[in-house]
Amino acid sequence: MGRADNPPGLAGQSSAELLIVGGGIMGLWAAVHAERQGVETLLVDAGRLGQGASGGLLGALMPHMPDKWSEKKQFQFDALLSLENEIAQLEAATGLSAGYRRSGRLIPLPKPHLRKIALGHSQDAETHWYHGERRFHWHVLHAAPVEGWIDPAAGESGFVFDTLAARVAPRAFLKVLASFLDKAKHVRLAEGLEIQSIDPDRGTAATQEGTIRFRRCILSAGHRSFPMLDGLTPGRHSPLGQPVKGQAALLKADVEAGLPVIFRDGLYIVPHEGGLVAVGSTSENRFDNPMSTDGQLDDLLTAARMMAPALAGAEVIERWAGLRPKAIDRDPMVGAHPDHPRLIALTGGFKVSFGLAHRLAEAAVREALEISCSFKLPEGFTLSNHITVASHKT
Repeated sequence: MGRADNPPGLAGQSSAELLIVGGGIMGLWAAVHAERQGVETLLVDAGRLGQGASGGLLGALMPHMPDKWSEKKQFQFDALLSLENEIAQLEAATGLSAGYRRSGRLIPLPKPHLRKIALGHSQDAETHWYHGERRFHWHVLHAAPVEGWIDPAAGESGFVFDTLAARVAPRAFLKVLASFLDKAKHVRLAEGLEIQSIDPDRGTAATQEGTIRFRRCILSAGHRSFPMLDGLTPGRHSPLGQPVKGQAALLKADVEAGLPVIFRDGLYIVPHEGGLVAVGSTSENRFDNPMSTDGQLDDLLTAARMMAPALAGAEVIERWAGLRPKAIDRDPMVGAHPDHPRLIALTGGFKVSFGLAHRLAEAAVREALEISCSFKLPEGFTLSNHITVASHKT
């Protein structure tokens, strides 16, 4: 069935067992899981698939710190491990590469007290970062494990090298997902079709081309999901989330693709295949133009060139800006609306979406189809929890 810019029968009315609103990383994964379940599905996106926040440049798959272990950190750990196999299956099915590599992460330690904290985290990782015989480590080193990549002076008290972190090429990954869905038997894709309103109780969604009827709807429209959800819970809470602007750049440099990601104080330096290196990102709650880059990105690039001397003369081949969905409680927002159970939220995630989306989407699809799931979402991830948090904020 696959891609259809104008889904059959939409001129006037269309119907689907499952309607997915939004074709970013969350919505595409939801469609993959719907296809696996054999449910007739229509995925619609107001623009092009993956053109929003998902179509950025970084693709860093960063684990949480291994201390103060919780159900959220365990969920992320399990998701980061399972993603490797999920990507391998999709690459085998499509013949395309998602640009995935478990390259690890370098964190410089400029102060002695940071080294002391890192040594504690190292023991935490030995306690928690394992699955069967697979173990991952939080090494605290006096020098970086690779020469010529990070400025030695950045780590006066040493470096952390974690072996769990990975990366993926966001746009390549989105192409893998879309290619898989192009050949799907049960999923239709509709680009350039904006959902103007949703009535989950009647099972209808209004578009400029007509009405879509559905049994269940998964709302995965990024930051645009928040006002839709707010409208279904009038007068009961503060806004459930907001858009946060991020800026990043892509450089062409003579560096190895297998080098570890560098992370320090919100600065990410992510090597990709083909001598490409992504640098980012800002987190701007206030902004004038959501899609323009400015001096804040220039500052990041200056910091990146100082941190990684190999980037000193690297050409910037793309500057990117976009809006990411930040839920009120920062965590992903997943699950049925408590007052409108036919509508399932699948958004939020902010900076962790690419590492968690496959698991979050599976949970959302299974909830929509009322079938059991082999894992449990952390309570803090549920839409009901976010509504509770929002209701206590002024």
